[in-house]
Amino acid sequence: MIVVALVLLAACMLPFVVSNYRTFQFTLALVYAIALLGLNMLTGYNGQISLGHGAFYAIGAYTAAILMDQYGVPYWATIPAAAVVCLIAGFLFGLPALRLEGLYLALATFALAVSLPALLKYHHLEQWTGGVQGIVLLKPDAPFGLPLNPDQWLYFFTLAITVLMFVLAWNILRGRMGHAMVAIRDQHIAAEAMGIHTAMVKSMTFGISAMYTGIAGALGAIAIQFVAPDSFNIFVSIMLLVGVVIGGLASISGAIYGALFIQFVPNIADAISKAAPWAIFGIFLLGFVYVMPMGIAGAVRMAVARLTRKAQNQAAKP
Repeated sequence: MIVVALVLLAACMLPFVVSNYRTFQFTLALVYAIALLGLNMLTGYNGQISLGHGAFYAIGAYTAAILMDQYGVPYWATIPAAAVVCLIAGFLFGLPALRLEGLYLALATFALAVSLPALLKYHHLEQWTGGVQGIVLLKPDAPFGLPLNPDQWLYFFTLAITVLMFVLAWNILRGRMGHAMVAIRDQHIAAEAMGIHTAMVKSMTFGISAMYTGIAGALGAIAIQFVAPDSFNIFVSIMLLVGVVIGGLASISGAIYGALFIQFVPNIADAISKAAPWAIFGIFLLGFVYVMPMGIAGAVRMAVARLTRKAQNQAAKP
């Protein structure tokens, strides 16, 4: 708890010691952390592989953008709306996906991610989605006369939602639902024998995971101030899966590590080589996977355990 409190304190001080652009980058890192947490609940805790969560990210982003642009809904009210829409969409998609497992489920979700950008460009939907031109949004100002610029206020707004979503995930995963997820992942037949309704749990997990990703998409749209179909191609889904693996499967804290990785490592790679930034990114990716096969969260747990054992051994010496 002390470590969590110190991390939150540092997070609250961050926008006052870095530039507005860095504040914007850290806001996006928080957005990705929410999306990665949702995907980790599905893949890490429940064992369902998804290559299509970029589609739910897009649905959340467009829900927020359409409500703000077409109906004048306040930005903060679009977050629960995106959550509900993506919860329903994820649950409904999870129902037919129950017949699929492993690579077949991955291919089905891959198809969803590939088809959605084309659907967003469909001319009968242009009056809402803006077609290929997308939708331009305005960044909200700080309310109540708070002495914060728009970037700082949006950072704190995103941070508050991130903390709320992490607390909610912690409670879900520590409760009956979380134990059922893990039981299905580890031994499907044994879970059914114990009375777990596997179909309902897997569908609900898909819905909750999509809800998290949709909330992240809505926050991302508000932060970037623009949505367009080409912004949500299959690359988004792949990067989310990369973030989950690098951060650490079945780890709540891994979502934060993975978000920092997918937000800042591509920028570092671009600074190292303008000619071949993705080649440098690939080298970073291979290095992390080789050095930390259990993800960054797993490496941190192992390091803490070693330091604890070392301290105990030293304390036991006469």
